[in-house]
Amino acid sequence: MRKVINAQMVFGETDISAIQIDPKSRDDIPRLLRGLQHIYMQPELRERVFTILEDMRPVQADGKTLVSAEKGRPGMALWKILVLGTMRLGLNADYDRIHDLANHHLVIREMLGHGEWGENTDQRYHLQTIKDNLRLFTPEILDRINQEVVQAGHVLLKKKAEEGLSVRCDSFVVETRVHYPTDINLLLDAIRKTIETASQADPLLGSTTWRQWRYQLNRFKKSYRTLQKIKHSTAQDPQKRAAHDTRMREAYADYLVLAEQHVARATETANTLKAEGLSDAAQQLEGYLGHARRQIDQIRRRVLHGEKIPHSEKVFSIFEPHTEWISKGKAGVPVELGLRVCIVEDQHRFILHHAVMEQTTDDQLAVPMTQATQSRFSDVHSMSFDKGFHSPANQAALREILPMVVLPKKGRPSAEERRRESDPVFVRLRHQHSAVESAINALEQHGLDQCPDHGITGFKRYVALAVLARNIHRLGAVLIAQEAEQRCIYRKMA
Repeated sequence: MRKVINAQMVFGETDISAIQIDPKSRDDIPRLLRGLQHIYMQPELRERVFTILEDMRPVQADGKTLVSAEKGRPGMALWKILVLGTMRLGLNADYDRIHDLANHHLVIREMLGHGEWGENTDQRYHLQTIKDNLRLFTPEILDRINQEVVQAGHVLLKKKAEEGLSVRCDSFVVETRVHYPTDINLLLDAIRKTIETASQADPLLGSTTWRQWRYQLNRFKKSYRTLQKIKHSTAQDPQKRAAHDTRMREAYADYLVLAEQHVARATETANTLKAEGLSDAAQQLEGYLGHARRQIDQIRRRVLHGEKIPHSEKVFSIFEPHTEWISKGKAGVPVELGLRVCIVEDQHRFILHHAVMEQTTDDQLAVPMTQATQSRFSDVHSMSFDKGFHSPANQAALREILPMVVLPKKGRPSAEERRRESDPVFVRLRHQHSAVESAINALEQHGLDQCPDHGITGFKRYVALAVLARNIHRLGAVLIAQEAEQRCIYRKMA
């Protein structure tokens, strides 16, 4: 039976509200711990967050059936998972560092419910246990907790109901952990995984079909290296250029012949696996075979037939197929490999909402982001964007749902648009819009520069956890600043 937190304290355990956090430290850990401590110390807030955490349950292998919360072995308390997840993204730490902090950092262990002496002093966490439990989060649960954290921050800052929220919206790229893609190295990845996966099926089938898989893989790699070393000819002599083109086409043809041989053999293995009822292994192998067939087809069309491959048909990683080729025209950054993430930040520097943009551009997301933010925080008064979000339809739709829209137009404005954009409120909010870059930089510095988690589900979970950790960090920073100000007032009064 998994609990949110152990209600009964044991000897030696420090109550979370009594944990001493160093207010003078400039590290991120005290701010994150202070934000978490505030969540625990506010009864109503704690109850709402704990209720949300109770929905976080493991699932069966089919991904549908929930595991019973009342049966089975006791898993890690959900509060501990929240603490460790916040630390991972708040510190931009990998699992190894979180593993070490969970086992050796005294104040973090107090937040996890371990004292310096007593029954659970020597309890240690295994690395795989931490990984498995942090993967229980879903983007939806993290978004719900994030709303509670933002509301708590607004209460701390004494935000008046009539004040409203002035928010700013922008997008940035979170890179996936992939190598630079070319059609030949993507085919190498696909064939390599095809051979390795097929060789692992031999013991399941009791055969020796792939006993020389290492030799076959090295042979294919050698063909790849040969092709990789062929450079584009810079010769001016037409005969030399023609000879070079012929040699290059022959190398490509040899590379494709080897690839097709491996695909044919692996297809037979996949069919045998399906016939034996080993559908999981067959499905995994067929996934890599699909990537290999696509790359073989695209290389043949591009090199041997001189065809230009449409961008929509390209895949930039066989391991992270959701990766997109993004060129935003930034100086020194010609291309980024990942996904765009759109965020909405308020004037108090809390991130109200975010969205992962799959095959979506800024102008397609302006209205949905506004509506989603308003559904979470009804007191949004104004919203600012940059020109990338502009379209005539967006201008009209946003003015119907927001009292104040700060969306500059691309190109030369009309007389009416110049009058609207010269309004003092519009100018002030437009000047304040650049502050959203501070939030983007903070997210990138605390983990959202590159996503190490696998798959689109892992990507979305990682982004949502980063947003939550950033808001908990901001909540802790507000609390520490307010407490420092109160101490200063008390000293003056004394």
